[in-house]
Amino acid sequence: MAKRNLVTTLVALSLLGFLLWIPSCAVNPVSGRPEIMLLSEGDEVKLGGQTDVQVVKEYGIYDDPKLASYLNDLCRRMGKLSHRPNLPYQFKILDTSVVNAFAVPGGYIYFTRGILAGLNSEAELAGVMGHEIGHVTARHSAEQYSRAQLASIGLGLGSIFSDTFRALSDFAQLGVGMFFLKFSRDNERQADDLGVEYASRAGYDASQLAHFFETLERMNPGSDRSGLPGWFSTHPNPENRVQAVRARSVEWRQRLGKGVLEVRREEYLRLVDGLVFGEDPRQGYVEEGLFYHPELRFQFPVPQDWKLNDTPSQVQMVSKEKDAAILFSIASGPSPKEAARGFVDKTKAVVIRSEPIEVNGLASYRLVSEVRTQQGLLRVISYFIQREKRTFIFHGVSSIDRFQGYAGLFERTMGQFKTLSDPKKIDVQPDRIRVQSVETAGTLRDVLLSLKVPEAKLKEIALLNGKGLEERIPAMSLVKVVEKGRHE
Repeated sequence: MAKRNLVTTLVALSLLGFLLWIPSCAVNPVSGRPEIMLLSEGDEVKLGGQTDVQVVKEYGIYDDPKLASYLNDLCRRMGKLSHRPNLPYQFKILDTSVVNAFAVPGGYIYFTRGILAGLNSEAELAGVMGHEIGHVTARHSAEQYSRAQLASIGLGLGSIFSDTFRALSDFAQLGVGMFFLKFSRDNERQADDLGVEYASRAGYDASQLAHFFETLERMNPGSDRSGLPGWFSTHPNPENRVQAVRARSVEWRQRLGKGVLEVRREEYLRLVDGLVFGEDPRQGYVEEGLFYHPELRFQFPVPQDWKLNDTPSQVQMVSKEKDAAILFSIASGPSPKEAARGFVDKTKAVVIRSEPIEVNGLASYRLVSEVRTQQGLLRVISYFIQREKRTFIFHGVSSIDRFQGYAGLFERTMGQFKTLSDPKKIDVQPDRIRVQSVETAGTLRDVLLSLKVPEAKLKEIALLNGKGLEERIPAMSLVKVVEKGRHE
């Protein structure tokens, strides 16, 4: 009994110490109500800056300075109209085709080029941007961080990401993935309200946000090959969302006493003319079981039935059973042997064997090791392949008891890495959004057919324009089509 009382007392004291460690309740800038928050505003900005580095590394920035500058200016202007005007708002376009937008604490806002392709006016853009700014001002993303931190106590951060292949990934820590946890429906409803408010204050017709949500529901966007989740994976759909947004937009129009609010459809469409649409083969593509990278001129096989995620920092290939993975990345500078030594030092790997080898005429180094992770002990075979000033790095990863069954496949994949020299594989180009003027009024179906859109693509292009195929299109208006790139 005395021992049990001692244990109870120690637990109580530990809990009390933890509660005393938590900062005092903060006041939410939007609701005005107190809340438990582990981050000060300065901490939010610092965390946002750190996470921004990871986001850019993981997903890459879309190269369109003019478009990025325009959107960043709009983001900062809307941020000044928000409940937290003093945050250093920053906007970036991620180079991925998935349809999504998200924010991290401190005022960092991200749109994918996929969602930019699906928007059809500045008013829609402003509504979605206001929604994401709303997640920041209401501290939803900071709240996610706090929840994740609390959940990690006693469980270990590794429990948040339990897939085997993440054990050697740069994102096995609590980082970018934390911000892709689902918001609650209450969070989404509040962000919708704030999006309407901020867009209205900026002079836009916020009812257009409802129109975009209708388009999203028809698209039902999911994840893409980069592994980034789609809109509904991170933004659950509140009940009566479209009706609520339309009602709030009327309320704000009346409250602000504004008559005509801006939509600016044509201005937005001209901004996205030429935007890369879908997967960009210049950044890597798979064809007939081979991964090609035209920009960096290399190729290697992809195991049959394995899932591939391609990001700017790493190519991840995961077995159908999710019990093995091959991770591919690129480093600059070190020799293959130095790169192997760096891997051992970083992971504290126990070396089983290592030797210099040659892979298709390229100086290389092979390493077999064991790495202890929070998920257990893993067996890893690594190839470090040097070409010019780059070292191409493969890691084949599995549990010790399953490693032997995958060893041959790991070796074949890594051993067939070679320089890409086929001009047809190199000279590929992405599809792009092209904006066309309608000469004659008619249904969208008739207009698209007159613009040589294939019958099989009509529904897709109608969705891209946020319209139905039987909707009337006035003469001299603009529509989006997709210009096919050069594919082998």
